[in-house]
Amino acid sequence: MIPFDDAYFMKQALAEAKAAAGEGETPVGAVLVCNNSVIARAHNQTERLNDPTAHAEMLVITSAANLLGAKYLTDCVLYVTLEPCVMCAGAIAWAQVLTLVYGASDPKRGFRQYAPRALHPRAVVRSGIMEQECADLMVSFFRSRR
Repeated sequence: MIPFDDAYFMKQALAEAKAAAGEGETPVGAVLVCNNSVIARAHNQTERLNDPTAHAEMLVITSAANLLGAKYLTDCVLYVTLEPCVMCAGAIAWAQVLTLVYGASDPKRGFRQYAPRALHPRAVVRSGIMEQECADLMVSFFRSRR
């Protein structure tokens, strides 16, 4: 058993997503990891901040860049519960995050459908990590709002 594998960090992103749901936000959570340590965590806050750009990925990138005092996050791994949208994929590319790990795919708004080359050319993407748990949280959240 590897103590700090993708599932370990995705569980932390999922905890952020659950916190978002508890606040009435779309349940997406993200953590940014450097050297097997979480250096930033965030969840969607578009409702709270009245800001359509306040996605978990955007907030976690800003937090990590401020913490590190650097705009490039090349040595970090981004874990997010849902496939990033095009806006977030662009931010991930500009921050030069070279490893993206996400749980559930987003066939309606995910970057892979609309901008499959949006990430940095050297970026590695791993998807489907805890996919069912991440997808179930989204489905139950929106079902409860209908």
